[in-house]
Amino acid sequence: MRKPQTKPFTLGRPLILAALLGYAGWVVFPLLWVAYSSLKPDAAIFRDTFSLPAPNDLHFDNYSRAWREARFGDYFFNSVLVTGVSVALIVALGAMAAYALTRFYHPLARTAFWLFLAGLMIPAQLAMVPLFFELRALDLLNSRVGLILVYTANGLPFAIFVLAGFFRSLPRSLYEAAVIDGCGEFSAFWRVLLPLARPGLVTVAIFQFIGVWKEYFFAFMLVGGDVDGSARTLPLGLANLSITAQYHTDYGMLFAGLVLVTLPILAVYLLLQRQIVKGIAAGALKG
Repeated sequence: MRKPQTKPFTLGRPLILAALLGYAGWVVFPLLWVAYSSLKPDAAIFRDTFSLPAPNDLHFDNYSRAWREARFGDYFFNSVLVTGVSVALIVALGAMAAYALTRFYHPLARTAFWLFLAGLMIPAQLAMVPLFFELRALDLLNSRVGLILVYTANGLPFAIFVLAGFFRSLPRSLYEAAVIDGCGEFSAFWRVLLPLARPGLVTVAIFQFIGVWKEYFFAFMLVGGDVDGSARTLPLGLANLSITAQYHTDYGMLFAGLVLVTLPILAVYLLLQRQIVKGIAAGALKG
């Protein structure tokens, strides 16, 4: 006699949907709360903490005051400049290094690859003291150039780790065909192999953008001593807004600053979330 087949235990679709909706609400609600609290005066934030502001009592001036009085306009420009240049350098240098380490045969290539990856295991706190003295000796302390160099060096191990898997998976016949057609070494890399690694390039760019944009530790230690604040980024400006207030904090303006810091990250993630998933999936299959 055949034994009756037992169906494996599975959670029902309604239960899974309810769990996912609950998790989404748990993640999204704090963002929404900060967003609509940025349109309230301080008294309303403490009196009606979770209620929505009245339509005739929306304080958009919190954003204008944060942009002008708290100098968020200057900090925003610094963050855009530092993040854009750092991400561009990380992607460009990481792609060239990953290509050279995976496509050329050299006795020390594997050793060099693992030395780069060792950078992923070094905590930032251990590297801070030598970095500080090095930048001070080069007169790059409290400057955007010094911060860009540090972010680039810090992001290269991750970029090389991700992009090496993409270049290693590409068939060598593509490179040989490009050489036969008259391409030089750089031309074959730039025109043939680099476009094929586009998912990896996009993945590295997105993760590095998010990491550099919200980075605080390096910025605080390396440009926090800037007296006039000409090199400070948005996280430093946000922290300075709450620290300098001492016993009185303008919470409406503080929440407006939080929204200004968070919006670019949300925009990049929402616009490129499919690219992130594709890049991670491709890297997992090609690694």
